[in-house]
Amino acid sequence: MFYYLFDYINKVFNPPGFDVFRFLTFRSALSAITALLFSFFIGPKIIDKLKKSQVKQPIRDDGPEAHKKKYGTPTMGGLIILFSVITPVLLWANIKSTFIILILFATIILGFVGFVDDYLKVVKQLPKGLIARYKLLGQIFVGLVVGSAVYFLPEFAQYNSQTTLPFFKNLNWDFGVLFIPWVIFIITATSNAVNLTDGLDGLAIGTIIIVMIALAIIAYVTGNVIYADYLNIIYLPGSGELTVFIAALIGAGLGFLWYNSYPAQVFMGDTGSLALGGAFGVMMIMLKKDLLIPILGGIFFLETLSVIIQRLYFKYTKKKYGEGKRVFLMAPIHHHFEKLGWEEPKIVIRFYIITIILAIISLTSFKIR
Repeated sequence: MFYYLFDYINKVFNPPGFDVFRFLTFRSALSAITALLFSFFIGPKIIDKLKKSQVKQPIRDDGPEAHKKKYGTPTMGGLIILFSVITPVLLWANIKSTFIILILFATIILGFVGFVDDYLKVVKQLPKGLIARYKLLGQIFVGLVVGSAVYFLPEFAQYNSQTTLPFFKNLNWDFGVLFIPWVIFIITATSNAVNLTDGLDGLAIGTIIIVMIALAIIAYVTGNVIYADYLNIIYLPGSGELTVFIAALIGAGLGFLWYNSYPAQVFMGDTGSLALGGAFGVMMIMLKKDLLIPILGGIFFLETLSVIIQRLYFKYTKKKYGEGKRVFLMAPIHHHFEKLGWEEPKIVIRFYIITIILAIISLTSFKIR
């Protein structure tokens, strides 16, 4: 709301210095700082409330031995992230922007779906939480709304069903009538992928922060006509406003990492992972960079692929030989490395390094074409 307040003061009274609130870079910085401070303020309060409410993360019996000491750690800490993102976005972003409306819608709805899932698992003690088809319905609903908005709204009219082909110059891919189903698939896939990645202290949130730093640059240049023309990428007027949201997410992520780093004081749960994964997918779709997801979100892609390979190979060998066999010692793949004897912090840091490399490759794809 401060965006409109300072804009009004600047237009009516024109005091010196107030013009700075028009700039995306300044508002993004304020958004990140606000989110970080807000997460430090509400984090201990939410963690204390979760502890008193006995909202404990269930531990898999077949998981790594080291994870048994995590029993009793509160979950649903994604609430810290959600509140710390939404508040600064409402304060510093242009909330009339279609880009901001859509990303807030997706984040809130998927966060709610994750919250219900966590609540049923840890409070109501239902082992499977929210029934899979209901969770899928929530993801499909978000994908349907976002896909329809991008396909039909005038902001996206010129490139409504198109996306950028990484490493190819002056060549876009047009999904045509399959665009909305494609959006549904992407949002479902990215939200589940981050959920699968959230298995080690600090892994999912740290990876998301790195990805979002790269995505902030992508959003800024996509919404800037000069940079978009120089890089020869799709120019989307107004898309730069997403930078304010991304900055808030980075600030909130850093604040949450303070509590989630090894040994974690709180886990984000599905409340955080579904919201963050869905937000990532929605922004890539709106910015027309969805085919870049397997690179920029390479760790999430790898984690998901490891689970798919493990399940398919197990079913295949069980059907053919009567006994299921595994490719990995345990899936998702971060657990495979734990079973090999790697320490948890070492796995997390190495996955961070891989993500940084993939982020750099993603950004260089704008010029190496």
